[in-house]
Amino acid sequence: MTYSQKTGTSIGGSDMKEQMLWLSSVLGGILICVIVYHVTGAISSVCFKVYSKLQSAQKVEWNNRGFSTVHAFIVAVAALHLLLFSDLFKEDLGKGYIVDRRSTYSNTTFGISIGYFLSDLAMILCHYPALGGKEYMLHHGLSLYSIILALLSGQAHMYILMVLFSEITTPFVNLRWYLDVSGEKKSRLYVYNGIALFFGWLGARIILFIFFFRHMYDHFDQVKTIFPLGFYGLLTVPPLLALMNVFWFWKIVKGLIKTLSRSRHQN
Repeated sequence: MTYSQKTGTSIGGSDMKEQMLWLSSVLGGILICVIVYHVTGAISSVCFKVYSKLQSAQKVEWNNRGFSTVHAFIVAVAALHLLLFSDLFKEDLGKGYIVDRRSTYSNTTFGISIGYFLSDLAMILCHYPALGGKEYMLHHGLSLYSIILALLSGQAHMYILMVLFSEITTPFVNLRWYLDVSGEKKSRLYVYNGIALFFGWLGARIILFIFFFRHMYDHFDQVKTIFPLGFYGLLTVPPLLALMNVFWFWKIVKGLIKTLSRSRHQN
């Protein structure tokens, strides 16, 4: 018997108030992206001389990476709180199946994240392929699919939050791009950021995913109770994302080796 059945509610059961919260969270996520996009451009034009020298397409990407960084901080902090510091997913509290647990906080986080991925995907399509190629569209499409299913069904919130926490690596990726277009590839900050990106990616996108799959394996009796579309999605989407993470990690490793070698020769 699932947690939803024990409490007398249907899976994904929600009232109008909760649905309005979903919608407002999605719209809030889109609004955050729009505001941060324009604020990033305004601040950068005053604080960074290199910004005025960028081409139009580079300015668009500069501003776009501004709101992707803000989104990464928001969802990573929310996921960390819900996964480690709240009681929502603690197994010894007798709250029923972990896969059926959700909260207003997790719903709001998912809504904001959906707003971000919709905004970013729209910009990628409008400026294709300047802001990212097919792999970015695949990543965003899979992310939207998984988050929307979790939000509507009220299931697998813990697993989706684990995946969202991996966005914590985004600020390091963005900083590397900012330093690159600013002509700072030979700076110490570029080297330090590369090292931080390596360890951050290793922890949040490799080791965490290993824990993710192990947790699914240990709780597969609960995972099987997820509705069919969500169940098969949970068996296919995370492995695809994990493969993409391994591919990108290999590129990060090669880039770090090249950066460290260049830095050593300069010294």
